[in-house]
Amino acid sequence: MEISLRKPTMFRLKTDLVERLKIAAKRENRSLNNYVESVLMDVVYHEPNAETIAAIEEAKRGNDLSPVDTSSFDAFCKSLE
Repeated sequence: MEISLRKPTMFRLKTDLVERLKIAAKRENRSLNNYVESVLMDVVYHEPNAETIAAIEEAKRGNDLSPVDTSSFDAFCKSLE
């Protein structure tokens, strides 16, 4: 079993942000510390792969966009073809 060292750190956060973090942590049955650490790890260690990066760039360019029909589910599916 790998033991991760932890360094005590202090941050100043807005009161409303801390309250929302506490609510989110409680909703997932986690401590505030564990919840914040996992959120930060997701942000820091999540790197999209090459295919995702290409899709993001394509979406930013806006090429090949066509209207999507949201009048009904069937119309929506057909407009995606």
